[in-house]
Amino acid sequence: MATTTVETFRCMMCGHEYTEQVEKGEDKERSCPKCRSNSIRHLKKKETVSS
Repeated sequence: MATTTVETFRCMMCGHEYTEQVEKGEDKERSCPKCRSNSIRHLKKKETVSS
């Protein structure tokens, strides 16, 4: 059973903010869905979803 959280990220290049589901312990490189930059900063956790 993996624990998934919905977390908010912000692109430091274009300022775009978006949410994405993240599995606990996951460590993958993200890129901005708007400008494709990889300068992404994690903002905060929103909610926990158990699956």
